[in-house]
Amino acid sequence: MDALLAEIRGCTACAAQLPLGPRPVVQASASARLLIVGQAPSLTVHATGLPWDDKSGEQLRRWLGIDRELFYDAARIAIMPMGYCYPGRGSSGDLPPRRECAELWHARLLAQMSRVELTLLIGQYAQRHFLGAARKAGVTETVAAFAEFAPRFIPLPHPSPRNTGWFKHHPWFESEVLPVLRERVRQALAQSS
Repeated sequence: MDALLAEIRGCTACAAQLPLGPRPVVQASASARLLIVGQAPSLTVHATGLPWDDKSGEQLRRWLGIDRELFYDAARIAIMPMGYCYPGRGSSGDLPPRRECAELWHARLLAQMSRVELTLLIGQYAQRHFLGAARKAGVTETVAAFAEFAPRFIPLPHPSPRNTGWFKHHPWFESEVLPVLRERVRQALAQSS
């Protein structure tokens, strides 16, 4: 695993397309029981090199009911974005994750994480990649159908502060999804303690 992580962190496959250059951000171990698959690092995460080290990460940790120390315990929690480097800014937010990362690294990394019991799929790119034809028309519909993907996956919206309107218009997410999410995360992590 260490050799593979070093290879990923040294990747320059997309260097010419990345406005700030490559800085792959990933956290993984063979013992991880929970896998979090997001989109791509934010500008803040690019600067720190620590996954989910921004406002979205604070919200995600609240959803999961865990603190920073546990969240960054690679022996228990793996964090693998669809795109490992900051993709740059577009007109309505960050650009989509680059496809090369999933193509180059996901299968190799997943093959070394055989103990993962629960995978959280955050946003449309992760849901499209992992759920394929089983996903619904959009993120809202896929998240609403979260029970269909149990026990292996839980699809989630992105916890970005930019999605505040979505959370207000979909109160069922907090009342129906979050309690199940916290319990499943607790169960998965209890297996690794």
